[in-house]
Amino acid sequence: MKSAIIIGGGPAGLTAALELLDRTDIQPIVIEKSEYMGGISRTVNYKGNRIDIGGHRFFSKSDRVMEWWLKILPLEGIPEGSVQVSYHNQNRFLAASADGPDPEREDRVMLIRNRLSRIYFMRRFFDYPIRLSGATLKNLGLLKVVKVGASYVKASMFPRRNERSLEDFLINRFGRELYLTFFKSYTEKVWGEPCDKISAEWGAQRIKGLSIYKALAHLVKSAFHKNSDLSQKQVETSLIEKFLYPKFGPGQMWEEVAQRIRARGGEIFTGWAVDGIETDGQGRVHSVRVRNVKNRQTRCMEADFFFSTMPVQELVNSMTPAPADEIRDIANGLMYRDFITVGLLCNKLKLTDRKDSSQPVKDNWIYIQEPDVQVGRMQIFNNWSPYMVADPSKVWIGLEYFCYDTDSIWSQSDSAMTELATRELDSMQIVDPRDVLDSTVIRMPKTYPAYFGAYDRFPKVIEWANGFENLFLIGRNGMHKYNNQDHSMLAAMTAVDCILAGERSRDKLWSLNTEMEYHEQKSE
Repeated sequence: MKSAIIIGGGPAGLTAALELLDRTDIQPIVIEKSEYMGGISRTVNYKGNRIDIGGHRFFSKSDRVMEWWLKILPLEGIPEGSVQVSYHNQNRFLAASADGPDPEREDRVMLIRNRLSRIYFMRRFFDYPIRLSGATLKNLGLLKVVKVGASYVKASMFPRRNERSLEDFLINRFGRELYLTFFKSYTEKVWGEPCDKISAEWGAQRIKGLSIYKALAHLVKSAFHKNSDLSQKQVETSLIEKFLYPKFGPGQMWEEVAQRIRARGGEIFTGWAVDGIETDGQGRVHSVRVRNVKNRQTRCMEADFFFSTMPVQELVNSMTPAPADEIRDIANGLMYRDFITVGLLCNKLKLTDRKDSSQPVKDNWIYIQEPDVQVGRMQIFNNWSPYMVADPSKVWIGLEYFCYDTDSIWSQSDSAMTELATRELDSMQIVDPRDVLDSTVIRMPKTYPAYFGAYDRFPKVIEWANGFENLFLIGRNGMHKYNNQDHSMLAAMTAVDCILAGERSRDKLWSLNTEMEYHEQKSE
């Protein structure tokens, strides 16, 4: 029997393993450095309170991914006909009936959740993404609104022709005034780099077709038509108003997938790190050297196919024979942004729901754009799923900090991070420090592959990697692409497609999330 070694147990790696079991006679062997499944899509359980690292809405414009998810975790039981799903102009239901599992009684279930994300700026809430609503106009004030409108008109009439930087990309779509108000400082807080030094490709990857014009069109359309369509293929991802979500967070999905892989004969080794990758020097990988992170035991593992989700920088430096100096220089010049989440269990928030002041605001995410604090984003886990918090009378939140592992904040103690998060929440009038009951701190290295550093030369690394006929780079870090988990899954599925078809080219793999349909832009 042929075998495939899969480096990494995140969404891409586990999807590849299950796809191989479903569609081929190739046995998958997953090598995961940590002890958990899901990578950055895991769920952390702290005393029964669960943390979704970075937040993962389960939505995709790919039918293939949506159906795949619902085969693993079925949709919760709802009154038949209340949720209609439209795909490619065809109306149908996704197992939406009263016979679906009841989340009060069963754990293996996918919930339907409402989406609300807003910006917190000037100690006020703004729609996210920015919409030309009455509340936005009121919060900005007449003078600012006039400046925003004038700069948007100017950008529309005289766009920057050569979009090289993220600054160019954002000004062309929002105008300079709105860019300076809402995008510049926050983006630089997240990435630690000036916007004019970040590639415009980041905007194309993450912001996609969104603009003031589309936000306004969506607002007008929503006023006349309430859409319960989960697929929402005519809506930009950033404007999605409903999404699917596992009862216990994203990690539940990947823990379930891992169980299925093992049950069907696939192997998953946790606590093993890849120390070396051996090639024959003629375009084929033949083995990997792995090391047990606890007892330092080592072993060599051979296979017919290899999938890598490890950071490209580590992949290149693990190769024997070593790649050309140019490839190693580019790989070592790639940059990554690291991530810290501070989980705080609170009695209550000062920010309450307008309709029921006894309840916290309904936001899943709140983007913190205040320049006087370091925190970049806040999650309210109760609103992702009520089952994410052990005591529903408490509020379970996550404060997200973006940094490099060389920054002083990365090495601060857990208690210092808790003090920082609590102090910043107090200064923003979000939480009274006396209402903070417990805390935990999670650090995730290499969370975001960066679109600066040596990224402009990355195509040469892609060309080098494509020279190995049995190696497939998949996943966010594996492809050094700021993918969502569904893009990572599609990369894994496409790689298996290539194996089944005997297709040598990797063009389909690298075009994912850049071709027009999945890039979420319409041609008209």
